[in-house]
Amino acid sequence: MITTLAATGLIAAFMQTVVTPIIPELPTLLSTTSADASWVLTATLLAAAISTPISGRLGDMYGKRRIMLGLLMIMTVGCVIAAVANTLIPMVIGRVFQGVGLGVIALGISILRDVIHPKNLGGAVALVSATLGVGGALGLPLAATIAQYLDWHFLFWLSTMFSVIAIITVATIIPVSTLRSGGRFDLVGALGLAVGLVSILLAVSKGTEWGWASPLTLGLLGGGLAVLVAWGFFELRISNPLVDLRVATRRTVLLTNLASISVGFSFFVCTASLPIVLESPVASEVGLGLPLILASLCLMPLGLVMFLFSPIAARLSQARGPRTSLILGGLIITVGFTLAVFFLDEVWHVILVSTITGIGVGFAYAAMPTLIMRAVPPRETAAANGLNSVMRTLGSTISATVAGIILSSHVIVTNGVGTPSRDAFAYVFMLGAAVVLVGVVLALFIPRRFPTYDTQSIPVQSIS
Repeated sequence: MITTLAATGLIAAFMQTVVTPIIPELPTLLSTTSADASWVLTATLLAAAISTPISGRLGDMYGKRRIMLGLLMIMTVGCVIAAVANTLIPMVIGRVFQGVGLGVIALGISILRDVIHPKNLGGAVALVSATLGVGGALGLPLAATIAQYLDWHFLFWLSTMFSVIAIITVATIIPVSTLRSGGRFDLVGALGLAVGLVSILLAVSKGTEWGWASPLTLGLLGGGLAVLVAWGFFELRISNPLVDLRVATRRTVLLTNLASISVGFSFFVCTASLPIVLESPVASEVGLGLPLILASLCLMPLGLVMFLFSPIAARLSQARGPRTSLILGGLIITVGFTLAVFFLDEVWHVILVSTITGIGVGFAYAAMPTLIMRAVPPRETAAANGLNSVMRTLGSTISATVAGIILSSHVIVTNGVGTPSRDAFAYVFMLGAAVVLVGVVLALFIPRRFPTYDTQSIPVQSIS
């Protein structure tokens, strides 16, 4: 079961990076403009942000396995649509469906609480959480190789095959969920959360393109915040809310979610900055001039060490508590970013920075779901994990925007080609370190003790 859920998470994470190698060619491949082609990425982000908390609540109500299979089927349909697409609109629709399927990662972590003995739960959660990084680490060089030597549509046929395999294995191996929260589905709350999140994430991700002072950007930001405030009051007044804010505002849950924003921010600092350093021309005195495939191989440690260190993170969480793992992870990320401020002049410098950062992110990612699950009752596990995943997505979105602004504001031109300056990368990593340290401070205030809940809905064999 652990292997199945980890593999499913890895497949879902692969969906996020599958288009990365063809981003520069998307305007030509889809006969559109660069601005419109960016929707291929934005649509997936928005769909995942909406799907994750809603599918979590549905999983708590109707069974996590059932909803996971539904999401995987939607993902498969999206892969097929993208595989036959030659224009922008079908491609965006396919990517929306793929984004909806990304909710399986949070659901998979929640299923672990139902089916794994508490003695092994920490290690299982750490392993499945690590697939977020491993999917990108393995997927990017694989996708780059396919894009370079085969027709680009094969990227999505490969994704289709992976999705079908995930459906078969989940249906065969994962038992039916017996723990249900009951009640009615909060449709109004789901719509309110979707409108609020989409408005804010859209404004953040497109603010640079539209202009931060433009009426559209300000309107989306202000409107999104207003909708979420109204949504919060509504959720507190109904008996079966989409997200139980009384639980979400508990000290442990609230501080973990806030710290998750900083970890999501830090993870994307690397993925947004290091590829530019590796692939920029050597003449710029900043870049290392590597082709995409070699650059993606240099970034593999960022995800692979998350997987390799997941057992260590689990043991630390079991011995000292997940709070300790989260704090240690943040401090390790800070060390990696500090090194990046001074050392990004050689390929091995980049590999070292990505490796250290990956270790830190691995410790943090292993700790956050465990903290959430210890603080909420079993019937709200999936919804709470879904909200935590949204917080990480919000941090990554903010990071991508801020890093983009900094890197585009400090450019040096060499042979007619603009490249971010060395100072620009230093500023990005200094800001990343500061944000991570804020997360560490927040983690210091997470309580050491938790309420006691029954952690299983499916009988398991006891382990002495």
